[in-house]
Amino acid sequence: MLYDRITDVMQKIPKVDLHLHLDGCVKPETIMILAEEQGISLPVSDKERLLPYLQVAENCSSLTQYLSKFDFTVPFLQTADALRRVAYEAVEQSAGHYCKYIEVRFAPQLHRNKGLTVDEAIYWVIEGLKQGERRFGVKARVIAICMRNHSEQANKEVIEAAVNYIGNGLVAVDLAGDEASYPAENFRGTFALARRLDIPITIHAGEAAGPGNIYEAITHLGAVRIGHGVRVQENPAIMDIIKERRIPLELCPVSNIQTKAVSDWDAYPIRQYFDQGLVLTINTDNPTVSGTNITEEYRIITEKFGFTVPDLITLVMNGVEASFLEANEKRSLRLEFEQLIGEL
Repeated sequence: MLYDRITDVMQKIPKVDLHLHLDGCVKPETIMILAEEQGISLPVSDKERLLPYLQVAENCSSLTQYLSKFDFTVPFLQTADALRRVAYEAVEQSAGHYCKYIEVRFAPQLHRNKGLTVDEAIYWVIEGLKQGERRFGVKARVIAICMRNHSEQANKEVIEAAVNYIGNGLVAVDLAGDEASYPAENFRGTFALARRLDIPITIHAGEAAGPGNIYEAITHLGAVRIGHGVRVQENPAIMDIIKERRIPLELCPVSNIQTKAVSDWDAYPIRQYFDQGLVLTINTDNPTVSGTNITEEYRIITEKFGFTVPDLITLVMNGVEASFLEANEKRSLRLEFEQLIGEL
């Protein structure tokens, strides 16, 4: 009976997804449509056989292998129409799991092969999200990603374009990519520019490399949230800093297992972090690549770690409070969530 109650709540509770990659949630059927429109040949002719090109297998061994799936998807996302379409569909998919607020992140420099500028790439993603907002009633915002394997100049172009959209659909900037090969300290100049322009910052850290990257992200890059942060437990002093400063961690349970941020579910520290008072949020990362959705993420942590209904509500409200919305919008979102949760 109790399990049935929790299952019912997982379906009906309003949700937040703060760590959602645009190119990680493209549907196979959308790839097929884009391929036809753009004259790109596909290796297979139906969506079921196409899915393995987009989704990792159970034997995924590392973040590097995980990231290789994007090599297939990104070439289809090089036009205004493609970016607008997949952004709209990201909102649609989130709405199907009663997400009421999402922050969709993408790397504009990866979408310029057919002539789009960084500014235009951001514009068309925002347009797609706005269209989805109007259709599905899900508030959606953009986070622009700087890539670890890109030059400082290329990343600064992202920051300079992002500032034009603060307050108009874009809420923050991020650093992503091969964390183990490109330490966070290499990007101090890029994110110093973001701080000067007063753009909020979240950084992928503590996923494929240790807690030193988390410390660097917070103390030198200016991160006020950490993408993943799973490995912070490896350094108790840095873990104390995360706790004392109330730095939210954007946990993505399914992908954290797939990328081998931890070895298996027995080693996943979410229960320990929650019980010790860290600010945790639950997110999908890449729904298509990981074969997941936000309801599934909540189901798994409930099943494997004994999270109760009050625990789930705490995690949801952590997401509301950790959002990069402006103060008045966050206040409205908080009130909406409190009302919806009260009606459960």
